[in-house]
Formats: sequence, structure tokens, C-alpha cells
Amino acid sequence: MIRIKARAKLNLFLEVTRRRPDGYHELATLFARVGLADELSLRKTKSEGIALRVLGGPKGLCRPEENIVYKAAEKFFEAFRLRPAAAFTLRKRIPVGAGLGGGSSDGAAALRGLARLYRLPRASFPKLMRIAASVGSDVPFFMLDTVFAEGRGRGEKLKPLKAVGRLPYAVLVYPGEPVYTKEAYGDLKIAPAPEVRRRLREFRELCGLIRKGGFAPGRAGKLFNRLEDPVLPRHKAVKLARERLEELGAEAVLMSGSGATVFGLCRGRAAAEKIAGALEHERKYRIFSTKFC
Repeated sequence: MIRIKARAKLNLFLEVTRRRPDGYHELATLFARVGLADELSLRKTKSEGIALRVLGGPKGLCRPEENIVYKAAEKFFEAFRLRPAAAFTLRKRIPVGAGLGGGSSDGAAALRGLARLYRLPRASFPKLMRIAASVGSDVPFFMLDTVFAEGRGRGEKLKPLKAVGRLPYAVLVYPGEPVYTKEAYGDLKIAPAPEVRRRLREFRELCGLIRKGGFAPGRAGKLFNRLEDPVLPRHKAVKLARERLEELGAEAVLMSGSGATVFGLCRGRAAAEKIAGALEHERKYRIFSTKFC
């Protein structure tokens, strides 16, 4: 039996530079892995086939054909020409439709777990990364053993960043209503070229701060998410959660990915837990106090 933590991510920066001919969007994003996690267990079985049990999460995740763990496993067995014979148990804690990459992380956990289960050599990693990119744009990030990474292309072209110095804590607020990626990108308007260039300079500056030990909550101006433009006006619950984090003193507040989760950065655990405690009984919020890991 193999158990793997499928950790969530935040996008500390996300600019959309253009629409691509293939229907996707070209991105410049900064991924950051946090402590909140699903858990995936897997083992070999004597009988042929892929079995999946999901604990927690929406009912739709229990249907194999709609679950990314199942899809990733199918692609794995096909790519490596192995007889499919594995059972998975997925314990969901990361909200769905939250901009935290929970599904993508689960898919990566399935690929990493199967690679361990079948004792694939390290030389197989490039092939695993190609499978990951075919499963989903964010899946390759979760294949890496890194906390921070620059993402380009659809998000699958990655450059790991090594952070220096003390990192802030984060308070995550899921307002109880999902925002789906297709909706966010469908309503997006690409910014004028001069503004995109300015944002890309800020992106490079933010990555430099992380490398040099200058990443702190007070650098709020460097954090950015273009997808707030289409999402916040249409999802009042997301906008209100963002405003509440600012009111309670989070030093940098942003929506992650395509939403619906917003997060606030704090200089220490005590400050993060104080804000999380103040929000705990508000509305339908799900609150997580966590750190980068």
C-alpha cells in the first residue's frame, strides 16, 4: 500500500498574455504549494481493472469516468503497456472548483504513486511528465518536488524556484460556491499589450524576491491575478470573502487561479490563525490556515 499527500496550490501571480489557436490561453503564473492536501492510497490487485473509492467531495467524483485519478491511471497503464490492476482510495479535503488545483494534484499523485508501485526507473520521469501534461495543464507542477515554480505556456512549461528566507503563512477562504475554469476564461478580456508587458515585469520581480529572500506579505503590489477581472464582478461571495480578508488585516490578498478560493498572507502563524478564527463561523466559508511546503 502506498499513500501520497496530494497538496493544494496557490497562484501568487497569473497573467494571461494571449489566446492560443488551440483554444487554450498563454499564461505567466507563479505556482506555490501549500500544506492543505487530499490523500491518495493505492495498491496492486489480483483482478484486472482500475478500482476507485472516493471519500468526501461531490458525488460526481465517485464516477470513475469523471475522476482525474481514474483518467490518469488509464493513461499510465496505456503508456507503459502494463496490465491495469490497481485500487485507489481518495480522501478529499481540498474543495472542488476552488482554484486550488485539487483535481490536478490528485491526478499527479496517481501518476507518482503508480510509478512507485511499479518501480519505474528515474529515466521514466520525462514520459510521466508528458502523461501529466495530457491529463491537465496544472498536473505537471504537482509532479515536481518543489514549493514554487514559474509556469508558462498553458502552465505546463515549468521552472522551479528555490525560496530563500522565512516564508509567510496563508489563510485560505473558500466561500462555499465553486467557480469553474471554463467560465472564468470564457469571460476574460486580454489586457492591452503595454499593460501585459508591465505585469510581466512585475512577475519577474516577484520571482526574484523569492529567490533572494525578499518575499514578504507587505509586497502585496507584486501579487496579481488577471482572472479576478471576470470572476469578482459575477461572484459576489468571492468578492466579499476577499474584502473580509483585507478588513481583518491580511497583508496581501488575492484570488487563486480561476477561483473561488481567496487567500491572505500573514507574517506568522499567530496572525494567520487569528484571522482564520475570526472567519470560522461566517457564512458558508471553509477556512484553512496553512503554510508553504
